[in-house]
Amino acid sequence: MATLRQFEYLVTIVDTGSFTRAAALLHVSQPALSHQVRALERDAGGPLLERLPRSVRLTPMGRAMLPHARAALAEAARARTAARRAVGLETGEIQVATVYSVTLGVLPPVLRAWHERHPGVRVRLMEFPHTDALQEAMAKGRPDLAVGPAPHSWDGPVHDLGTEEFVIVVPAGDPAAADSGTDRVPLAALARRPWVHYAPGHGLAEVLDHACAAAGFQPLVAVRTEQTAAAPLLAAAGLGPALVPANLVPPGFTGVLLRPDPPVDRRLTVYTRPRPDPLTTAFLGALARHTRVRAHSAAADRPELP
Repeated sequence: MATLRQFEYLVTIVDTGSFTRAAALLHVSQPALSHQVRALERDAGGPLLERLPRSVRLTPMGRAMLPHARAALAEAARARTAARRAVGLETGEIQVATVYSVTLGVLPPVLRAWHERHPGVRVRLMEFPHTDALQEAMAKGRPDLAVGPAPHSWDGPVHDLGTEEFVIVVPAGDPAAADSGTDRVPLAALARRPWVHYAPGHGLAEVLDHACAAAGFQPLVAVRTEQTAAAPLLAAAGLGPALVPANLVPPGFTGVLLRPDPPVDRRLTVYTRPRPDPLTTAFLGALARHTRVRAHSAAADRPELP
């Protein structure tokens, strides 16, 4: 039967790309490492690694086993932490996975309140550009919980946090603000404007493309950025309008915020494994109390943004 130590050896070999480097990192001899990998392969019923002259490569069987090995190691680490926490041996750590925009807009007040109540518990943030990468990390068993757009599918609990509203940022004196006479602007009125866009693979790039497509156009691009926080600054500097989560805009911001018509919003959730530990459950409570987004209304549902 496969052991956690064998899983650890497999994962370390894959992560380092070498039996030699893995043996040095694990403080074992290379023959002992190879012996354990062969034992794991016998238990699996076939080769897991292809030995190349300067590296190693997973076989199809190895690719199938790797995420389960990572999940088993992560679950064992959580079990040790929970046991030690129960007898007061350590203050603990919670690993929170999220997407870039949520780190900037939603989490700061939550983390501040959490630190005030649990000053000895470390929070490790794992940030991803897209909800698909976020869900993949959860599937591999790495973080304790994920905060972001609703997952496409998930076997564990999914808790609704509310609806994240988006605004359009333009510089002071922009014609879009002057022409509307209100804080609302039809998205279609900006069809001929070059936009501050996001890099391909960034979740907010899909949000902008989806919203513009619903308004009947494809956005022109003035500049693309990988940094979520840069978008409102570039828009305020006059490079083009930017679509950003409203809670991401800092106090005292010099640009003008317009509300798109039709509104653009995105449902936010937090999801965990089927049996979250007490620390994860406590963090869920902090999210419910301190997340500043509009309550989600099923009656007002629009097509869900990515």
